[in-house]
Amino acid sequence: MLEIYTVLGFILAGYSVVANDSLQTLGTWINSNKIIPWYFLWIFASLILALTMLHGYFSGDLSHGRLSSIPYIEPNFWHLLAPISLIILTRNGIPVSTSFLVLSAFASSLVVQKMLIKSIVGYAVAAIVSYVLWSLLSRFIDESKKPAASDTKWRIAQWISTGFLWTMWLQQDFSNIAVFLPRQISLNAVLMIILFFVIMLGYVFKSGGGKIQNLVIEKTSTKFVRSATIIDLVYAFLLLYFKIYNNIPMSTTFVFVGLLAGRELALHSSFMTKKGRIKKVFPMIGRDFLRLVIGITVSVALIITIQYFNN
Repeated sequence: MLEIYTVLGFILAGYSVVANDSLQTLGTWINSNKIIPWYFLWIFASLILALTMLHGYFSGDLSHGRLSSIPYIEPNFWHLLAPISLIILTRNGIPVSTSFLVLSAFASSLVVQKMLIKSIVGYAVAAIVSYVLWSLLSRFIDESKKPAASDTKWRIAQWISTGFLWTMWLQQDFSNIAVFLPRQISLNAVLMIILFFVIMLGYVFKSGGGKIQNLVIEKTSTKFVRSATIIDLVYAFLLLYFKIYNNIPMSTTFVFVGLLAGRELALHSSFMTKKGRIKKVFPMIGRDFLRLVIGITVSVALIITIQYFNN
């Protein structure tokens, strides 16, 4: 029988990850598909989740290799501080790095350092790629003139790109939950885990994303299918690149916020708009980055606390 802290840690981490990190992946999709009943979105996302988790299980690793550098440690009560902190911060609309908050409680200082470096690089790469890409795309795509809100081809493309992104994200971020579990579990346990996440996803879709969804809503044109499709596709390929690069876990939050930051800078640069609104975008980007800093600060505090208990 699993220990009580293992079960509690998994439940708390599962809830906080779905409520916080999943909106990075599903946020633009929810925002641009409000004309579609939420339960259709829920069923689609749940099917992909089930297939991805079953693929990981039958491949011998639920975390898809993300925990290869973090050996299993039986959870104790102080390990619950990370997911509890996540829930508190998430409910205040702060896009915290789940990887730092949760995995830092189990990983060595060397692995945490590598995670931080990889995540910062991820933020920079995502910001640069999205800035260059949208600097080019903004010359051909203007949602204010032709929103393409009902274009069937774009909507099909968006569901495909979202499915691809959702798969890539699950392979990256499920490690933040699997870290609480023994590395080998039964198929029945996996099915129970899938059921748990399906229920959590239902809550997310029914509530329209919660406060974290504001991070997506306030960004330019994310309610349009065409823009949302491109955002999801770029994000998916960035996650795929870093997944192939190495197995060190990283913060997908850093990549997502960097992607949105580069895009906003591109869309508001003076040489792409008649008036230029570059000054208006810096406070928005600054707020998002400050939230990341808050998450790192909380993570460091937790690491110090957990190391104190471990010693």
